[in-house]
Amino acid sequence: MPEKIIFAWSGGKDSALAFYELLHGNYEILALLTTLTEDFDRISMHGVRRSLLLKQAKAIGMPLEKMYIAKDSPCKEYQDRMADVLGCYKAKGVLSAAFGDVYLVDVRKYREQMLAKIGMKGIFPLWKRSGAEIAEKFIDLGFKAIIVCVDSKVLGKEFVGRIFDRKFLKDLPNGIDPCGENGEFHSFVFDGPIFKKPVKYEKGEIVLRDNRFYFCDLIPA
Repeated sequence: MPEKIIFAWSGGKDSALAFYELLHGNYEILALLTTLTEDFDRISMHGVRRSLLLKQAKAIGMPLEKMYIAKDSPCKEYQDRMADVLGCYKAKGVLSAAFGDVYLVDVRKYREQMLAKIGMKGIFPLWKRSGAEIAEKFIDLGFKAIIVCVDSKVLGKEFVGRIFDRKFLKDLPNGIDPCGENGEFHSFVFDGPIFKKPVKYEKGEIVLRDNRFYFCDLIPA
């Protein structure tokens, strides 16, 4: 019998590939769980509008569980809200939460400790794979994503708003992880094998926030 799980969904490429892998395992994914910053009504870290997230979940055909946190909220607020949400799913027989993390040990440890407090465990389908392998498989499977955020400390403004493809990978400076696992860039997936139809969007303005991160606004089309 498939194991019931909830999936922590960022809307980006690692999430999409991890979700794809889980679909081919013995799992029943009950919902996508996404954290949004309530001050902006956008996906935390990625800056993608909630309206596009809703279209994305609908195109995949999955229920969406939205968890709101305040801008600059302390870790405890995030942990408390996450515990409340996961506790509701645990009552439905969900004992595991899945994530698209690749190799950041501290992040995995943090997630597992948080889950353990409420009697759940974590699943990490992409764990310890190379960034190059993940990037190539993502592209080979026919996924399509656009770069929505870059860290200006390591990447120039010209990288935001680009399609995640082999040309993008070739243009990355030496030392930049092909999956942006260290926060170098974030993406929004708009098509691929897990989608029933593409998510249509238009590119909006590019803005610099916190004097560090370039964001490309995406507008539902």
